[in-house]
Amino acid sequence: MRPADPAAPAFVQLAAHPLRWKLLTELAASDYRVRELVERTGQPQNLISYHLRLLRGSGLVTARRSSHDARDSYYHLDLQQCAHALARTGSALHPALAFTPAPPPSLPRPARRPAVLFACTGNSARSPIAEALLRHRTNGQVEVTSAGSHPKPRLHPDAVQVLREQHGIDISGRRPRHLHTLNDRRFDYVITLCDKVREVCPDFGGNPRLVHWSIPDPAAAAGPGPTGRPAFVHTAAQIDTRIRYLLPLLTPVPQEVQP
Repeated sequence: MRPADPAAPAFVQLAAHPLRWKLLTELAASDYRVRELVERTGQPQNLISYHLRLLRGSGLVTARRSSHDARDSYYHLDLQQCAHALARTGSALHPALAFTPAPPPSLPRPARRPAVLFACTGNSARSPIAEALLRHRTNGQVEVTSAGSHPKPRLHPDAVQVLREQHGIDISGRRPRHLHTLNDRRFDYVITLCDKVREVCPDFGGNPRLVHWSIPDPAAAAGPGPTGRPAFVHTAAQIDTRIRYLLPLLTPVPQEVQP
């Protein structure tokens, strides 16, 4: 008796559907809410919600309640899970196609330094962590800064300590700054890490690429002192993973033509 044909790997079955592939490609660039995915795909909300539910069931997509409006959720594509799923898919086709997912490549030396802004509300934890990690990983090849809509008087001490202990980066001399102090600056990427600041982030000249990373405030989830530090360790690791997948997108920016 002829054996039954093997089913295609789960990733192939999921990604082969045109709408699910469109959702994956949209979420690969930024976190979005359902209504935004409806606008970006031109498909009805019930259909988007159905396919998002399938993607969540596979572990490729996660959802988190918005800290700005708890009735909304932000959807996030786990690129690391995608890398592992692709590796398993290649192995299922032929052993020679098996590979171990490698970290994303380092940023090539650009024609001019790309400019990246990270924004959150207080500019005391998430955005300065992202600023420090991107600067560290690119060795100064990116012009990176961070700011907040309602900056705190000082950096959160757990953010400072986690960066020093886990990544060997010292940001103790840095102070939070307001977004409005950067109104005359131009950026290639504006990345919001806080659902609240995404709604109030000012427009910057130069038509920057707008990206949202919906990351909860570790200070809100943490207690005082050492008992709360694991939340900052987790947040720094989550941001570092996202930054590693951002690096290949920071391709050389063409030099401006001089008059």
